[in-house]
Amino acid sequence: MGRRPRLNKLLYSEWLYKLLLSHKKSLGSLNYTYCTDDELLDINRTYLSHDYYTDIITFDLSEEKGLIEGDIYISIDRVKDNAKLNSVLFETELKRVMAHGLLHLIGFKDKSKKEISAMREAENQALLLWEKSMFHVKPH
Repeated sequence: MGRRPRLNKLLYSEWLYKLLLSHKKSLGSLNYTYCTDDELLDINRTYLSHDYYTDIITFDLSEEKGLIEGDIYISIDRVKDNAKLNSVLFETELKRVMAHGLLHLIGFKDKSKKEISAMREAENQALLLWEKSMFHVKPH
């Protein structure tokens, strides 16, 4: 798949785990795959019958209530473009999108105005959780 961003896997894993715990969910398995626009468009067409670019597609594989399992595909091209469009750092937009996918698995939706508002608030809380988590990281 596409170009994988350089991430501190441990920090991101801990952050996403804390996000799950803050919503009283348990982790089964969670996979993030980074794609190009065209790769994600192909997934969108093949599995969802949608013919448009998107920044993220989330597949919920959960079989047990409260246990989160899923595959999340992220277009790095869309994340870069959206970061520029919203005047934020690439890393900030990537974190927002990563949280967005996990929030879908937790149960958040984003079809109605009310759902979109709740999703944005949850994304903002996830970014705040990242910031709070960083203050607790001990230097080497």
